This record gives sequence, C-alpha cells and structure tokens, in this order.
Amino acid sequence: MYNAASPDELALVDGAKEQGFEFIGREADNVIVVKDSQGYTLRYKVLNVLEFNSTRKRMSIIMMNIQTGYIELYSKGADSIMEKLLKKGDSTHDKFIE
Repeated sequence: MYNAASPDELALVDGAKEQGFEFIGREADNVIVVKDSQGYTLRYKVLNVLEFNSTRKRMSIIMMNIQTGYIELYSKGADSIMEKLLKKGDSTHDKFIE
C-alpha cells in the first residue's frame, strides 16, 4: 500500500504498478529503486524536482538512470498542458519537451 502527497500522485504509482513498474523504496543520496515489468531492479538518482506551480501547470523530476547514465525527465500535469508539449513526428514514443 502506497502513501502519497495527493490523490493524483497515488494514482500514478498505483497505475505504474498495474503496468508492472513497482516502487521499491529509497536509498541514500536521493536514489529511488524501482522494479520493472520484467523483474529487473532499476535505480534512479534524483537530480532535481520542479514543483507544480500555476505558471507551468505541471510537475517534473529530473533523474539519472544509474544503469545507463542517461538523464531522464518525467513530467505530470493537466492533459491540456501536456498535449501541447508532445514532440510531433516521433512514432516510437510520446516524448515531452520542456
């Protein structure tokens, strides 16, 4: 059972778990541990959190995938805002750009 700061955040982690991505916990130095849909344990270092505000109308987190070294951005916000940020022409994934 998860706890969250808001019902939206709880829905996100519950939905991710339904899709096979389970939050395991936190480690020292701002590292988040997640189990993916194939059972692999993944670690992400939180680099920065951009809190929700009324100007951006979204919240974002910048993390480094410790396994690959890639820096990744995850955002959540209202559909009307997030749709405007979709990168056109990318047929493999829906990507958001800041």
